[in-house]
Amino acid sequence: MIMGFVIWTLVAVLFLVIGFVTMRLKTPAGFYTFGNPPQVKNVEEYNRAVSKLWIVSAIIFEVIGIPILFIEQNSPVAIILVFGVLIWVFELILVYSCIELKYKN
Repeated sequence: MIMGFVIWTLVAVLFLVIGFVTMRLKTPAGFYTFGNPPQVKNVEEYNRAVSKLWIVSAIIFEVIGIPILFIEQNSPVAIILVFGVLIWVFELILVYSCIELKYKN
């Protein structure tokens, strides 16, 4: 299951890269794939908040994946990963919604 954890870690690193790139943007960062970025009062603070969201979420995502190292293939314990990622996605949406409300014009 080492290969699964390596892939999981690469995805977490991708989220970290998104976080660091977002921090340096001069225009508001988009969050949803096909949604336009909101018009915000302070672009720098908004992008910093979204960047922190991505960075903290990447760390949480990596922690959720740690059980991959200890479970056997096709183990029923893998359901923990499914529920962990489900909660993680809801956390992302909830926190981003709060960020958007705070900085939106």
